[in-house]
Amino acid sequence: MQRTLITLVLFACLSILPGMARSVTELTGFSGGAFFRIVVPDETDPVPWNGNLVLWNHGFSLSPIGPVSDLGPLAALQLSQGYAVAASSYKQTGWAVFQTNNDLRAMVDVFRANFGEPAEIIVTGASLGGIVTVAAVEKGDLGNVTGAMTLCGAVGGSRNWDGGTDVRLTYDALCADVPGAFLPGGAEGLPADFDLIQLRLVLAVNACFGVPFGTSDPQQALVRFGRYLNSTQLPPSFVLTDMGFATSGLQNLVHGRGKLNGKVGVTNVGVTYRDPGIDATIERVTPNPGAANRLARNYTPSGAVGDVKIVSLHTDKDGLVIVENESEFASVVPASNLTTAIAIESGPSHCGFTQGEVVASWESLRGWVGGGSQPSAASIQGTCLFLEANGLVQGPCRVDPGFVIPDMDGRIPPR
Repeated sequence: MQRTLITLVLFACLSILPGMARSVTELTGFSGGAFFRIVVPDETDPVPWNGNLVLWNHGFSLSPIGPVSDLGPLAALQLSQGYAVAASSYKQTGWAVFQTNNDLRAMVDVFRANFGEPAEIIVTGASLGGIVTVAAVEKGDLGNVTGAMTLCGAVGGSRNWDGGTDVRLTYDALCADVPGAFLPGGAEGLPADFDLIQLRLVLAVNACFGVPFGTSDPQQALVRFGRYLNSTQLPPSFVLTDMGFATSGLQNLVHGRGKLNGKVGVTNVGVTYRDPGIDATIERVTPNPGAANRLARNYTPSGAVGDVKIVSLHTDKDGLVIVENESEFASVVPASNLTTAIAIESGPSHCGFTQGEVVASWESLRGWVGGGSQPSAASIQGTCLFLEANGLVQGPCRVDPGFVIPDMDGRIPPR
């Protein structure tokens, strides 16, 4: 039996829009196993509700679910334009896409019951929220979805776990016999009942690579670190972040409730690694067939997006959700449905966009959904420059229309 708990509050002035008095209706609660938050411009607002709904999908988190505070980086702008905005906590942590379509449907059902059928739905999300957005577009059955926007999205889907497994098993091949560097678990990330505190991960990685504190055998540590970076192609500043994903995150995928039921869903049999020594010694794992199928279903994009118009923004040096996700996604989605824009960074980040780049992408999508022509990376850059020049956003604007997105196979060896 689905449990729904709702709190309805009418705010005369909501701080979501600093410096601008707004009258909105906010709905918060718990439905279908997840928390939700819905904010709708009131009829007395200077820009009343336009009848449309924006869904925001948050990124990867292993923290326990709780009430929703984040409505996305564009919530203030979207509300000022008359959109209702809603977000779910998801009922699962980590790679939550096993249940997110159910979570979003439950939230939209609450919206309908209180505000009526939205004329149009635009689905947005960042990082993990990118693949949540894609799954919602392709199979969410949410209603009249007309547009979608992903930011630094894991839109290559479950193949990202091939990369995560390589990150983990490459570490084991180089570090398992180094004193103080051993981490249990291998391809399952960590054993089901193993609680890896951040300090232990830091100390293990430091013992092997001398990062971040240094080690008693700096020369050997430097050699191991160089081999690790060459094989995984990770930016040095992201090694600890990615190892967290490949240990605690992978553990949650394999052992988390309602996911892979304790079975490994990936393989590296037949993979050729860049480093011959690693290739000769790395553990080879075969997947449980049921787990492999379940992981692929949750979620591998099919490209069946119908008439939905999608803008996808990424940075070129993302150290966690690699830019190659965009080439993987573009290989299955019709070009007439997808515009991809890549911002060029001076150094690696995860979702390190400027305000101008995000707002320009949103405005480009909004115009496209509203009947305008399909934007290009060049036109998104032009929109960003215009907004920046008129003092409407903070730049810089770094979208490179000529950027060629590398193929995923060059970064994550195909299985």
